[in-house]
Amino acid sequence: MSTNGLDEYWVPEHVKDYLRRLGFALPLDDMEPWIRSWDDWMGARGDFYDYRDKDGMGRVYAVHRRSIHPAMRVCKEWGSLLLNEEVKVVCDDQKATDWINSFFSSTNFMNAAQATVVRAFGLGTGAWALWIDLGKQKVRIRHYDARMVIPLSWDEDGITECAFVTRAFYRGKAVDQLQMHLRGGVGFSADPSSPPTPSPEHAEGLLTDESEETYRIVTVCFDHEGNELAPVGILPVYDTGCPFPTFGIVKPAVTNTRVDMSPYGQSVFADAVDAVQAVDLTFDALINEIDLSKMRVFLSDVLFDREQDGNKNVTIPFGKQDCTVFRKVMSTEDTIQEFAPALRTNGQIEAFRVALQMLGDLTGFGISYFDFDNTGYVKTATEVSSDNSALMRNIRRHENSLEGSIVSIARAVMFASRSFGENIPDEGEVHVQFDDSIIQDTAAEKEQDMREVGVTMGAWEYRMRWYGEEESVARVRAAEVGISTVNGTSST
Repeated sequence: MSTNGLDEYWVPEHVKDYLRRLGFALPLDDMEPWIRSWDDWMGARGDFYDYRDKDGMGRVYAVHRRSIHPAMRVCKEWGSLLLNEEVKVVCDDQKATDWINSFFSSTNFMNAAQATVVRAFGLGTGAWALWIDLGKQKVRIRHYDARMVIPLSWDEDGITECAFVTRAFYRGKAVDQLQMHLRGGVGFSADPSSPPTPSPEHAEGLLTDESEETYRIVTVCFDHEGNELAPVGILPVYDTGCPFPTFGIVKPAVTNTRVDMSPYGQSVFADAVDAVQAVDLTFDALINEIDLSKMRVFLSDVLFDREQDGNKNVTIPFGKQDCTVFRKVMSTEDTIQEFAPALRTNGQIEAFRVALQMLGDLTGFGISYFDFDNTGYVKTATEVSSDNSALMRNIRRHENSLEGSIVSIARAVMFASRSFGENIPDEGEVHVQFDDSIIQDTAAEKEQDMREVGVTMGAWEYRMRWYGEEESVARVRAAEVGISTVNGTSST
């Protein structure tokens, strides 16, 4: 089945069988149960949240446990800390830097990439890959999470070939689209008239022959019964000419301890599932405490009107009143009696706070990140940098892991765009300039550096650090705008 009960997409068996026939061993088989489990925790689904219980009479009833979706909250926090619109890709050549950042801005890449990071940190793996529109000669980036990613070739240095499986629609019908990014793609012909499936004698070479170093994108479509389709307008094999991967794999900087030697990553909350349960247990208990502690009002029989129902004289009820008004049968004393149970919310809140602290500590934020006792969930950048060294260390680890993925897809985009006539100079060395204003007092650092301009550093050095400009461009622009020194004077 390609979908579960909630219509979420999972790789269908006929796609897996197709890849196995090509000779690939699929690491998804071992990881999929874990990925499904993490997906359920992110959506607050499963037996922990919806279960059946028995009352004293043996009657079975359904119970739903309330949730604040702590697993999803953890992933969203990591996504917002690591990626936003201020993140820039910096190349050796300024024109290449301007072009790639303009491309990312025009295609809204960073916003979509943040959502990819959220899913990748929850499910352990995510990816973005090239998508080529040959008709319009445009390059775009597709985003995938672990449910749709199947590594095909990998080693200690990373994944070198990968398949991505999604649902598409052709003439109003859903189809399964498999795109393989293969190095060389031996056995798959780039001739549009050739079938996308390699002949049996070439299938073994698909895994071993690396004489061709450029990447090809092989697209195969299937109907719901697993039959191969040939949709009009889809090129089965496209040779990108790119000598490096045309995709980037996104994983948190967490070692996969669930499946040894797997190319997949591990969820950032995989070792904190008990803490996730503790947060929702205490939250549910807190709400139940408030719900059960509502004031109850007991009314004597004499306050109820009566009406004739056939031969019977029956009491006219007030209505449910949310189960707070009760009738005292055969009673004429104490016509109105109130009962207000004592609240135990202080103890519940303290338990909830401890559970949140434990969740933050186990997911890399530090023990004080989710502490709501005084200042709320998230502290200021200055407080975080001084109080939460664990968070700062983990952000650096995740940034180092994420940088390779962003650089990989940026280089692939620029290479593919050149083939469509874009005038992009050689990018040289590429790195990512992350926005660390969450964990650092960036404004204070910029002000301090500005005071050092003309004293211990040049204006061009300031521009290189804070604007991501290459040295030659930074020198020219610094000369154009002038240099502000500590004493407020200006020179050109």
